Amino acid sequence: MWTQARTLGFELEKKELFGNYKTRALRPDMYRPIDGSGIILEVERGKTIKNNMDLLDFWKCHICHHAHYLFLFVPQLLERSSETERPYEQVVRRLGAFFEPENLTNVRAAFVFGY
Repeated sequence: MWTQARTLGFELEKKELFGNYKTRALRPDMYRPIDGSGIILEVERGKTIKNNMDLLDFWKCHICHHAHYLFLFVPQLLERSSETERPYEQVVRRLGAFFEPENLTNVRAAFVFGY
């Protein structure tokens, strides 16, 4: 996946996107500039929901002055010995709340891809 994203102009762990914050060490998995803005691309694995990584990724996009779009890749299904989770469905529901008129942020669009 990283190779394909690079061919589309994405950079791995772009530094200095958050230089004006105390949390300046934040880095997205990948970043691509586009017409006065940019796209943050994040790939989540097993701790997407339990550790609120989807919300952290959304927050990173929200505070980044260089990106207004989020591409978020999350598992469709996680099977563990004691439980089955469906992170994709949960992430779509959770992030959808930020696009209700009373909850708008400066993230113009979040695209959730299930794998």
